[in-house]
Amino acid sequence: QVQLVESGGGLVQPGGSLRLSCAASGRIFSPYSMRWYRQAPGKEREMVATITSSGTTTYADSVKGRFTISRDGAKNTVALQMNSLKTEDTAVYYCYVLFVGNPPSWGQGTQVTVSS
Repeated sequence: QVQLVESGGGLVQPGGSLRLSCAASGRIFSPYSMRWYRQAPGKEREMVATITSSGTTTYADSVKGRFTISRDGAKNTVALQMNSLKTEDTAVYYCYVLFVGNPPSWGQGTQVTVSS
């Protein structure tokens, strides 16, 4: 099973930026879907952004225009660039990958806190 490790979380002021990275160990076969989810205290986990092996991206309405998901196939990584951060973006962010023949894989999560 593919192992995922997130990095790049931290504390940032409202309006600031952070870049999350997710490194995958093991081979990921196309077609695949790589995603970022987040879970705030007391709330359900929600999908933030998705990128497929064909390069198609989708975003939650709450982050459109502010967040960008990207992938580096050679390095087996997926990133989430987060700009114009708001206090409501505070959550634990999780990386996720799904492809045929492999159970869904989740990372351990990285904390993002947006606060002044």
